[in-house]
Amino acid sequence: PPAMLRDEDTEADFQRFLRRVDDVTNLLQGLSSPDSAVREKAIAETEKRLQEQGGSREEEEGRTTLNRTLINTSGSVKAEAVDAGGFLAALEKDAKERAQRRRRNEQLANALKEQGNEAFRRGDFALAIHRYSEGLDKLRDKQELYTNRAQAFLKLHEYEKAISDCEWALKCNKNCLKAYFLMGKAHLALQHFPECRQCYEKMLQIDPQKENLFKACVNEASLEEKRLRDEERAEREAQAGSVAASSIQELLQRISSPGQHILYYTGATRLLAELVDSCTEQTFFRTNNGFSILRNETVRGAFCAESKSPAEVELCVSLLLLWQAACAGNEENQRLLLAQPGVSAQLAELLCCGTAQIHRETLALISLYSEHENGRRLLLRQDLSRWLQILMAFVKSTDARADSAMNILSDLIGEERFQTQCQAMFSTDVLPLFTQLLGCARQVNQAALARAVGVLGSLCADVGLRAQLAQSRECWQGCLQLLEGSPAASSPGYQQCVFAVLGLMMNLLLESNGTIQDFAVPTSARCLALLSHQDGRIVTRAIGVLSRVLPASPSAVEEVVKGGVVKKMIKFLKAGGQLTCSYAIKTLSICTKSSRRAQEELLKWDKRLQVLLKLLEAGDELVVGNAAFCLSQCLLLPGAASALLGSSVVQLLLRQAGGDARRTSVQQNSAIALGRLCVAEPRHMQQLRKLNGLAILNSSMKYVQSS
Repeated sequence: PPAMLRDEDTEADFQRFLRRVDDVTNLLQGLSSPDSAVREKAIAETEKRLQEQGGSREEEEGRTTLNRTLINTSGSVKAEAVDAGGFLAALEKDAKERAQRRRRNEQLANALKEQGNEAFRRGDFALAIHRYSEGLDKLRDKQELYTNRAQAFLKLHEYEKAISDCEWALKCNKNCLKAYFLMGKAHLALQHFPECRQCYEKMLQIDPQKENLFKACVNEASLEEKRLRDEERAEREAQAGSVAASSIQELLQRISSPGQHILYYTGATRLLAELVDSCTEQTFFRTNNGFSILRNETVRGAFCAESKSPAEVELCVSLLLLWQAACAGNEENQRLLLAQPGVSAQLAELLCCGTAQIHRETLALISLYSEHENGRRLLLRQDLSRWLQILMAFVKSTDARADSAMNILSDLIGEERFQTQCQAMFSTDVLPLFTQLLGCARQVNQAALARAVGVLGSLCADVGLRAQLAQSRECWQGCLQLLEGSPAASSPGYQQCVFAVLGLMMNLLLESNGTIQDFAVPTSARCLALLSHQDGRIVTRAIGVLSRVLPASPSAVEEVVKGGVVKKMIKFLKAGGQLTCSYAIKTLSICTKSSRRAQEELLKWDKRLQVLLKLLEAGDELVVGNAAFCLSQCLLLPGAASALLGSSVVQLLLRQAGGDARRTSVQQNSAIALGRLCVAEPRHMQQLRKLNGLAILNSSMKYVQSS
């Protein structure tokens, strides 16, 4: 590859080239100016430059050399004989030739760039550098070639050269994000921490949308700086004769020695775990190649064996305890552990083995990662597609393993990458296990099951997974089976399960499909029964499920109306909180829309519709719109409008119909109700006239007609 452009003369020449491009552009504009004074000044300046420069033309456009570019190469020009028109034509011809050469060179440079990219993808970084360098020979000011070559230099650990290329890329484009990113990486590798952070800060200044990338890069730099400080401190203590340092080194040597009895390795590992109890000891462990312990065949065999003897179980548990001690609060050690071949995959296998003690210590080790953002990031670099199923299976455990597994799941479920990985085995493995757990809720850890249901509810944020769950007949059957087994005085754990399942059902009811229609009647019947539950949270969610499932089935509406849902909703509207009222009035609006019996019962149980009138003054637009809709439906009944004479109904509806609510349903439903009120009972017109509301009524008639 050509020599790096680093010396001051070459850099100055590059800057002169860029300025010369601007000068030529300005001269061309001046020579073409309609202003004769500007044109004459440009001609004089051009003649002066030609006389000063002379010499040969550059071999290639865009190449940074010490040669001087000629504007006109037709020989010496005598100032007194210049023909401005002819000179301009020659100048334009020269510019066209330059443009043609640049286009040709750009095509060649792009082709070489693609060849370099292909070599980079294959891992042939030396060839990639060669191709990018050839491209720069054709077009010296092509920013992408500099940044691509810098990336290849990084792969070969040639950090100074990478920084140099990034600097040249920034001369071509001062806002090149990739250049600052790669230069930050190179400075980090050279342990230039202030310069590294400056690059990342500049990157954020250019594009504030890169805040997450900026945080990740700065965090990486901070961790590397901390690692370096820790190792320097540990080195000082070791040189000062630290007993811990020599003990750790001696124990690691013992464990690495082959041919010993398995109990020998178990004892040494336990002693080592007790010694590693601070950051400095963790650093001693790391710098003495502690994570290479699996190279010992006996240790590795105990860790990886599918069927373990009691002695192998003890050694495996000792190893897990050692890793917990080495990795607690130490992100560099956490990174190194997962970087060991096979460790991540084997952790999943250990969770599937039949030994409770191994389960507990494996879960404890994984928790060290999942509790913190950086640890989760390390975990998510692994393949965790099986983990949702494996961890959820611990719901069957009646001891602390269930809580530990659910803690890990709760930590991971918010991570987008984990959600994506869960999709791979969701329908084949996770969903069957989940429905099985719902069906045996009495026999499992109920608090853990409630959390598992919550985890599935969180996954419903993914539209694809939610659709799969909502389509599953087994899922709906499992949910109903759990709800059926919930007497009013059930255990607190079971009540948690009921509450979680109702929340999951609300999420699933955001979908619309044939399965939901098939299960609408039994679902609404079970929710109706739960309205008498002593736990107000369960009652609120049961009403919420009703408000979402009833639109799927006229039969379900008919059944709940027969079951007295109207009277119950009025009761909750009188005494319930804001969320309960929101669900209850929506349920009433669905029932009154298609059921005359519901309209009649609403008029019967809400004397003079006082509850609905009060809701018209609510601050929640959704509540107001549904209340106006219920009122408009009731006004279809004989005598309903007359019963409202003397009330504030006209004023309330007029205020909403002519208001500025963001939801147009508020104005529409209020206008329809106002129109029906005046049509059914003309005496309300007097109040309307007093309030100067005829114009609003006239404008609302289109809603009445369309309804």
